[in-house]
Amino acid sequence: MAQLDTSGGGKKDGGKVRTKKKSTNVDLTAMVDLMFLLITFFMLTTTLAKPQAMDMFMPDKDEKNPDETLDVKASRTMTILLAENDKIVWYMGVAGDNPPTVDNYGKNGIRKALIENNDKIVATTGDPAKGLMVIVKPTDKSNYKNFVDILDEIKIAGVPSYGIVNKIEPAEINLLKDQGVY
Repeated sequence: MAQLDTSGGGKKDGGKVRTKKKSTNVDLTAMVDLMFLLITFFMLTTTLAKPQAMDMFMPDKDEKNPDETLDVKASRTMTILLAENDKIVWYMGVAGDNPPTVDNYGKNGIRKALIENNDKIVATTGDPAKGLMVIVKPTDKSNYKNFVDILDEIKIAGVPSYGIVNKIEPAEINLLKDQGVY
């Protein structure tokens, strides 16, 4: 603890009296203990960055009608095929009607195409809720990172609706082979 020296400071034979400088010795052990207690308290009570997850709503399985489909105009659909080596092949409408485009991820790649196509469709329909419908079809040569990346790009582009299909048509496999990415 703190100690102060309080002994007298002058001479005994009556000369000039000088006050003796008092030495202070402060023991900071308790202060260091308190500091570590506070650091421990704040470390344990602080919330670190929570992982963020994207909500995906999957339709309920209907036992009465298992082959139920959602009718969407082909002019509103954009099909994205996830190929190998981080490549994306996309086309508008029906396979074979419009030429496919090989693209990459990022703001100058698929994101730009998503935003432009969504804006075109919203301009023609006049309803933002009836914008672009994206159909994502991962191939057996794509990886999980590509799937997460395309979902992120769809979210960033503000596309109102998308679907995930695990069945790739033979015409789409031929389309991928023609583009050299399968």
